Amino acid sequence: MSLSRILIVDDEPRMIRSVERVLCQDYKTATTRSSREAITIANGFKPDLAILDVQMPELDGFDLAEQLRAIDPEVDVIFMTGSIHELDSKLIRAVRKDAFYFLQKPFDRELLLALVDRCLKLKRLDRENRRHLHRLEKELAEARAFQQGLLPPESGKIGRVSVFARYIPCSELAGDFFDYAAAGANSAALIVADVSGHGASAAMLTGIVKSAFSSASAEDYDPGSVVERVFNGIRAFGDLHFITLICARIGNGNVEYVNAGHPPGILLNREASAVLLEATGPLISPAFTKSSWLSHTIPVRDKTRLVLFTDGVIEAGLESGGYGLDRLVATVARSSVRGDILLEEILEGVTQFAAGRPIHDDVTLVAADF
Repeated sequence: MSLSRILIVDDEPRMIRSVERVLCQDYKTATTRSSREAITIANGFKPDLAILDVQMPELDGFDLAEQLRAIDPEVDVIFMTGSIHELDSKLIRAVRKDAFYFLQKPFDRELLLALVDRCLKLKRLDRENRRHLHRLEKELAEARAFQQGLLPPESGKIGRVSVFARYIPCSELAGDFFDYAAAGANSAALIVADVSGHGASAAMLTGIVKSAFSSASAEDYDPGSVVERVFNGIRAFGDLHFITLICARIGNGNVEYVNAGHPPGILLNREASAVLLEATGPLISPAFTKSSWLSHTIPVRDKTRLVLFTDGVIEAGLESGGYGLDRLVATVARSSVRGDILLEEILEGVTQFAAGRPIHDDVTLVAADF
């Protein structure tokens, strides 16, 4: 490992020799009596630490420290002074200049060694932490790109079904997921899921949901098959992980769905009241050795709308009771606008209800008009 570099600047030759004699065995040192020359030396020497006399004829130690930090913002500084006049004011100025320490001459050899060692150890730890943080940020960006790549476009047309979606994550790696696909002739399949937690584990769980939904194309996206595949995929995870989801298949005059512990979907037939697609089984978790999710079928007419969402919508503004399912159903029931406009109306209503309070969960909305 290369030796740390220390620049020593003092207009007293005796003090330079004393400091250098203490440090030269363990560190690479450069010295000068001229504060102006110190700037030139620093450009090539690139010190990790500068030990500077406060009172010097050309630039005082404080001004020199600013010049050195203009060259390298990460250089640390220890100030020295032999003056007892205005000692407190110099100490305060040193603190304001973000000095690592302030020494009064003459100083103890062991104290100088301990200070330098501590300063450089902290500097190494800071560099390691920043490298670690950079690596985490890079991995997070890759995971975020992976997770975003799982999602389809926010609008699509499948036969007679128009699909619109809005997805607003509350963190870098969110726990919500939606997808849609053609499910045979004149049919469409939709899924909205909410996985436990956030971060890398949430990204992996959403990947499982995506894989399960895509592979269910072999069964024309039968909702029961989708849920069963998700259950098999999550079994490798710990018992603390879980997924709620609702999967619906629209076509042939019916909506067939399975709701695994998820907030109810809202089905609106023309000239009829809204129907809630309530849970047909528990949430999906490795804690269950085996669970069954029932598939329900509801006949529908033309001009029908299905709205699926995650609990981040109805729980927004929870401190005031939450936006709530009743308010959401009322908004869907009275709206006659296109699905994408309806979703914007809902989001605006949620934002107004939250009244500036942070929304602590992801928000996902999907509307299917057919």
